[in-house]
Amino acid sequence: MAAHTVDALISLIRRRGFVYPAGEIYGRPRSAWDYGPLGVELKENVKRAWWRAMVQLREDVVGMDSAIVLPREVWVGSGHVEGFAEPLTECLACHRKFAADTLLEGYKERTDRAPARVPAESTCPRCGAKNSFTEATMFSTLLGTKLGADESAEATHYLRPEPAQAAFLNFRNVLGTSRLKLPFGVAQAGTSFRNELMPNGFIFRTPEFEQLAMDFFVEPGTAEAWHEYWFQTRWDWYVDHGITPANLARYESPPESLPHYAKRNIDIQYRFGLDGSDFGELEGIANRSDYDLSRHAARTGADLSYFDQGKGARFTPHVIEASAGLARAMLAFLLEAYDTDQAANARGGLDGRTVLRLDARLAPVKAAVLPLSRGASLSPLGHELASSLRMRWNVEFDDSGAIGRRYRRQDEIGTPFCVTVDFDSLDDGAVTVRERDSMRQDRVATDRVEEYLAQRLPAG
Repeated sequence: MAAHTVDALISLIRRRGFVYPAGEIYGRPRSAWDYGPLGVELKENVKRAWWRAMVQLREDVVGMDSAIVLPREVWVGSGHVEGFAEPLTECLACHRKFAADTLLEGYKERTDRAPARVPAESTCPRCGAKNSFTEATMFSTLLGTKLGADESAEATHYLRPEPAQAAFLNFRNVLGTSRLKLPFGVAQAGTSFRNELMPNGFIFRTPEFEQLAMDFFVEPGTAEAWHEYWFQTRWDWYVDHGITPANLARYESPPESLPHYAKRNIDIQYRFGLDGSDFGELEGIANRSDYDLSRHAARTGADLSYFDQGKGARFTPHVIEASAGLARAMLAFLLEAYDTDQAANARGGLDGRTVLRLDARLAPVKAAVLPLSRGASLSPLGHELASSLRMRWNVEFDDSGAIGRRYRRQDEIGTPFCVTVDFDSLDDGAVTVRERDSMRQDRVATDRVEEYLAQRLPAG
């Protein structure tokens, strides 16, 4: 994605109220963002589309909503206290802290050498000083807190870095109450927290983020096949919702970069074009083997095995996990949808038009009702029509300003259809429905507008 497109999109979605800097009146934060009226609608639509595909349209996946704050013991058992850490080094000249791995990767790219520690001849990316880095120390990316008045280590809790652990801790509960048989999955959409050293890329990487995660329990020996199945299934979902395949890439994580719980990991990457990079992680599909269930079973003594009655065999299931960041998915859909073209103006000429060609299932607003005049004859009719359509979709009403400018605004926020109530509507009982992408206009009877839109706005 070209840098100017990324910059133009970020400017547009901030101007139109998709995203705001959190606490901006106290100074611009480095890593916190709030989602405005249009942003929260888009997020919910992406989440709803994911939930529909992963849970509602499948017989082998159920949902869960789990606790965010859990005792330290859980995260010791899961391996996160030990494994969720990275080496940190500090420039002695400017005192900026850096992930040592990032400096080493940059050094390798420049010299084609891969040293074990930050070399003495390394240059600080911030101030330019050489040979000024401290020895690396481990930096935990877990966010901790204390519950109650107890300040002892036993009172330490962590905000979850991933929702997956609840699926493992509740494996027996889900198995017993849902009466599912292997293979089956548990899906969750919720907030996770990671103490990111260097949040960057707008909403791409932040300490607080919503995750769309599904953990699929399978019989040992079948995990590799299921791994490929879920990679392709998730890839196809993005394509079905508007992502161009050429803007997606498959990336196999090298063994030295695997998370502590993963036997193998494949990322679906998208051409974000952020911070000088081309592709970035959109969703990870990991083969977690039996790591999680075995760890928790060993630490607690709980029976987290599965008995296959047909085979008369008991075993610990393996897990394939598909995990995506909701904000990253939202950003990918916005970048993919951003476009400019030409539209006719009232003078018979052409003006430049900015348009978000979002899949109608994801668009924050499905239709806008636009009376041609704010006069007493047209606005009441428009209000009545908008109120009727709101029973089914998110609909805007706007009777202020020139109709051309109102069309442009709806194009910029991705509204698939605009419904114009004009003076002829008072006589023929019809309105003009304009489609966003083609700008085609159809005359539709007022009492048939809902049916017309229902045929063109896909379910889900």
